[in-house]
Amino acid sequence: MEQKKWQIDPTHSEIGFSVKHMMFTTVKGTFKDFSVQINSGSDFFDETAFQFSAAIQSIDTANEDRDNHLKSADFFDAEQHPELRFNSISFRQLEGQKYELIGELQIKEVVKEIRLGVEASEVMTDPWGNSRIALRMHTAINRKDWGLNWNAALETGGVLVSEEVNLSIEAQFIAS
Repeated sequence: MEQKKWQIDPTHSEIGFSVKHMMFTTVKGTFKDFSVQINSGSDFFDETAFQFSAAIQSIDTANEDRDNHLKSADFFDAEQHPELRFNSISFRQLEGQKYELIGELQIKEVVKEIRLGVEASEVMTDPWGNSRIALRMHTAINRKDWGLNWNAALETGGVLVSEEVNLSIEAQFIAS
């Protein structure tokens, strides 16, 4: 079977995360420097494999102090661990355009299996003759599973930063 490679269209894609701050507000962020490659069979949904990496230095939460704290040894330790990585294990259809992507997420030196829900468009042809597909992927992880343990107790109870982190990817890919 002929393999196809799909490259991310970075101008129409976003790799994001969100986390509760002080137990009631949601702080959102993105990774500005990332790469995603997909290899598939002749049909996008046959034998599809995903590889993803993001530069920790590219974290952007619209607050420089917070970004620098996330890059520090309290969280990602960007100096020692400059990127996070994901490699897929399986990609399967659930129903219609809904899929499940299972893979290994590496943050620092910790590798754990995660499951992402995926909503996929049909493969489309753009005005320039390129094959494209759009994917929306999401999951929630516990940051402590990857050694991202820093926190501060609140006087009113609870903690400053929730353990649950929501990951979301909105992406377009172009066949090459």
